[in-house]
Amino acid sequence: MLHRGLRALCVLAFCVLGVHGQAVEAGSTAEGDALDAAPLIAHLQSKMPNLRVKSVSESPVAGVFLVDLGDAGLVYATADGHYLFAGDLYATKDEFINLTENRRMSRRAQLLGGVPRGDMVVFSPVGETKDYVQVFTDVDCGYCRKLHLEVPALNAMGIEVRYLAYPRAGLGTPSYTKIASAWCAKNPEEALTAVKAGQVIPAVECENPIASQFDLGRKVGVSGTPAIITSSGLLLPGYMPAGELAKAIGLDAG
Repeated sequence: MLHRGLRALCVLAFCVLGVHGQAVEAGSTAEGDALDAAPLIAHLQSKMPNLRVKSVSESPVAGVFLVDLGDAGLVYATADGHYLFAGDLYATKDEFINLTENRRMSRRAQLLGGVPRGDMVVFSPVGETKDYVQVFTDVDCGYCRKLHLEVPALNAMGIEVRYLAYPRAGLGTPSYTKIASAWCAKNPEEALTAVKAGQVIPAVECENPIASQFDLGRKVGVSGTPAIITSSGLLLPGYMPAGELAKAIGLDAG
């Protein structure tokens, strides 16, 4: 998890240069009382005037607060703001739990929950849908193509696959044109399956959500494709066989 901590610290350094604007929300304590974050925020902004803080909330550690920097990630601070540290906080008293990742999961689920179904290319089970995964995909990614071959098996187990576009080469590239053409096709499911099989599909232009989904992917921590995100917000990077994926989301692959 070291890269997350380094990224958060780099963001803080970037904020000192005055790139981000101010946005502060109150947090809450574990007991639900309002948390007065003003002193902490005031000190941080005295050192970094343009620091953007989405919210401050109490952590399970006395005197340590969770500072949510929005798209930039999470850091922790002492109550007086004199010390900041980035990284994951684990609970070990009863069981080993990554509390920071749990917070990320909640945020991912919330962000992805705001994506209209019609903006995704969805492969649904014929029968009962027991659960779903949302997958950031690229049409030129070999493991994305391999994962797509698992979709019938996933559907057979009651798992719906909801694709979001993530052209790794970036917007305005040939990969973007191909994936946008699939999204804009009369039958996006057939078009996406065809292009993932290496077929050439007609170039089609339309208003599409590719740019917003690409940006959303970066916000939720996607760094490569395929990036599978469960309904609970757990990020599973890379290819997984259907049976392993079913077990990862708590369904019986048998």
